[in-house]
Amino acid sequence: MNVPDRPTVLVVDDEEAYVEAFARWLESEYDVRTATNGEDAFQQLDGAVDVILLDRRMPGLSGDEVLAEARARDIDCQIAMVTAVEPGTDIVEMGFDDYAVKPVSETELLELVAALLRRAAFDDKFRECFSLASKIAALEANRDPRELERSDEYAELRARLRDAEEEADQTLDELLERGDIDAAYRSIEN
Repeated sequence: MNVPDRPTVLVVDDEEAYVEAFARWLESEYDVRTATNGEDAFQQLDGAVDVILLDRRMPGLSGDEVLAEARARDIDCQIAMVTAVEPGTDIVEMGFDDYAVKPVSETELLELVAALLRRAAFDDKFRECFSLASKIAALEANRDPRELERSDEYAELRARLRDAEEEADQTLDELLERGDIDAAYRSIEN
């Protein structure tokens, strides 16, 4: 059942026990779609999907191939590999947003999806900041400063940028507070 304004999660795994368990764990908070192979995943995948939980090793189209094709198609969603495959150096070039090794608990899965959605919100706010800043820079480079001082549209644009920056900063603080990106920073520092 689709509930308006609920994020949509696509679970892709060739092991039906995982698909069923993950769907059951997620269905109270998210609209859940499922697929048991890579081909079916693409039939379920559209612009409404916010998060994909993707197994790596599946017969036919592997999770690695689904990931590569999703990124090649510019599908704008968060993708986590949730797999029994221990990560190796082959993951360096892969375009996933997170990686979890099975088995995962219900709590771990719910936290993973929530973290991916918070990161996506930050990405959107960050992109909005860049877009607004680019518009301001274009105006400032091509218009007389006195004209801009008198422009209500320019003043509104600057106000929108300040608001967007504050929202992005707040979201970043939340991500750090919840530990969603703490581990990544720690690994970079070491």
